[in-house]
Amino acid sequence: MDLVKMGIGLIVAFIVSVIAMKFYIPMLLKLSVKQTEREEGLASHKAKSGTPTMGGVVFILTSVLVTYILNFKSLDANIHLITLAFLGFGLVGFIDDFLIVVKRNNDGLKPSIKFLLLSLVTVVFMIIASFTLPNYSTVITIPVTHFKLNLFALYPLFIFIMFTAESNAVNLTDGLDGLAAGQFIIAVAPFMIFALMQKEPQVVNYCSVLIGALLGFLVYNAHPAKIFMGDTGSLALGGVLAALAVITKQELLLIIIGGVFLLETLSVIIQVASFKLTGKRVFKMAPIHHHFELMGWSESQVVISFWFVGFVLGVIGILLGVI
Repeated sequence: MDLVKMGIGLIVAFIVSVIAMKFYIPMLLKLSVKQTEREEGLASHKAKSGTPTMGGVVFILTSVLVTYILNFKSLDANIHLITLAFLGFGLVGFIDDFLIVVKRNNDGLKPSIKFLLLSLVTVVFMIIASFTLPNYSTVITIPVTHFKLNLFALYPLFIFIMFTAESNAVNLTDGLDGLAAGQFIIAVAPFMIFALMQKEPQVVNYCSVLIGALLGFLVYNAHPAKIFMGDTGSLALGGVLAALAVITKQELLLIIIGGVFLLETLSVIIQVASFKLTGKRVFKMAPIHHHFELMGWSESQVVISFWFVGFVLGVIGILLGVI
């Protein structure tokens, strides 16, 4: 394994991301590509209105370009599939962001259209993966037990749910400065370790580049954020995590490694279900990161606490993956 190339990829992606963002933010401000906070949102978040968004464009393009340039002699199906998920889901998010912040259409893409587009990207990914991945299989492994379950025709449905759920989960998590970006870095690290164990250098290098690009983004996205990633970034990151789980054949471990994203999603589902069934809310506000804010936690306290939980879940995921 070329650890030098891995380190170079991370550093180059970080530097490119930092420099590109320095020019990208003023351009967004000039074009008035800015976030508008919801009226029903937290009062403390009202000051964030006017902050540039669609920052995902930079770390997506940085990651893809750096990966392809550094690995141009050894491009394989893994790299192309990760890029397909990254660009495909990112494009859907970009269209949504474009309609909201540029066309001033507050609704953005209709939920049905967004779901259709995300579904299309997922289906294309699955079809290509089935023909190009050397280790493609409809068998999933139950962690620790090593029990193998063949889902047969249900496997594509399983992957479909995984992709759509993960992309939306990261999207819901992207509500506090640095939360989603930092959580993604934590979550992608275990898959880099799995790829390292499986002797998949291209996947390892891609993960290191992703981490570098996101660290560069965090320079500007950490509290107080100078830019947000928007749906462009959050949907893309969710797609990448799902793609890495499929490529490394650690589909079920995504549930644990991405546990914070799952928690955010469950909090919304529980909140909506409880209110519709009983007229009462379980949380002060959902997603759950806002619940803690309303309990008096500062934004930084919530983010760091969630990162810590994500780190613990990531370590558990790694241990379950190697046992």
